Amino acid sequence: MRNQDSDKAGSGNGTPSQVQSVDRAISVLEILAREGEAGITEISVELGVHKSTASRLVSVLEARGLVEQLGERGKYAIGFGIVRLAGAATGRMDIAKLGRQTCQTLAETLGETVNIAVADNGVAINVSQARGSAAISTQNWTGQRTPLHATSSGKVLLAFMNEAERRRLLRRKLDQYTPRTTVEAADLAIELDRVAEEGYAVCFEELELGMHAVAVPIHGPSGEVVAAMSASGPSYRLSKQRVRQIVRPLTDAATELSSQLGFYQE
Repeated sequence: MRNQDSDKAGSGNGTPSQVQSVDRAISVLEILAREGEAGITEISVELGVHKSTASRLVSVLEARGLVEQLGERGKYAIGFGIVRLAGAATGRMDIAKLGRQTCQTLAETLGETVNIAVADNGVAINVSQARGSAAISTQNWTGQRTPLHATSSGKVLLAFMNEAERRRLLRRKLDQYTPRTTVEAADLAIELDRVAEEGYAVCFEELELGMHAVAVPIHGPSGEVVAAMSASGPSYRLSKQRVRQIVRPLTDAATELSSQLGFYQE
């Protein structure tokens, strides 16, 4: 049990107080997850805070759908908002797990590095990787965050993103990584329209000089684009002509993975 005196800690400084509130809110969720249900009094005792503080924390969580009240003035339990958040995380884990073998098979066929990436707070994060026999780089991109506008996977994720979110991201400053990086939002928007129409994106030395890549979308159960699968390699081997030649096997692999995720194209 926590010390009730800590309830006043950080009151003179907004940032510590906010961090403490977040910590307590998470603790409320942990209590409900452990106990199944609990009342305000039980929560306040567990946290070591006044009932009014516990009530405010629970009210905020209830407003966001993360907890729900069981009957009028009754106890509280985990809400369906948690299911939504957990579903998003589970979906990513499913993509990484299911995609591992698909990536490996494709990497062996192409001889190049194959990655799967998902959008994450304005960047692309790589969740799975396999290196082919011809791959010379030993860099592991798994878990690495890369810019959406300067990678083939990122362009796919941007192209199939909802319009409002895409406009918001394109209003931000686009960093330049090489002389070939597209940094004008209008130019990038035109390219993204092409990606959406043709179903694949290319990246020729835009993130790293001497590196080429191509990516295609992976669809979730409802048809939404949930990830991108890319193949990358050195420009001397993965020429612009060869990049376009591997679009088909890359698309076939992504289609197979999409079907494993529950998407069936009519």
